[in-house]
Amino acid sequence: MRATKRVKKLKPLPVFKSEEEEREFWATHDSMDYVDWSKAERVVFPNLKPTARTISLRLPETMIGNLKLLANKRDVPYQSLLKTFLADRLKQEMR
Repeated sequence: MRATKRVKKLKPLPVFKSEEEEREFWATHDSMDYVDWSKAERVVFPNLKPTARTISLRLPETMIGNLKLLANKRDVPYQSLLKTFLADRLKQEMR
């Protein structure tokens, strides 16, 4: 007995008059009925930058001094090193 792969017929995508109409549509419909995700390709947008927001953060001077020392050893700006440390810890805590 031979196994046959069942092909699902996709519904045609409607034409939307606005982004709001499209948002409402996708909020109530399953994309699996309209898109063959097995043929999707991963895309990278290297020029997109994440939105950044400036905050004020008070740190002890000794901590800032140590951070600057480490950053200097790694030849990176200390604020970039601080963001890296924070991102690593957030990733660890989110697991």
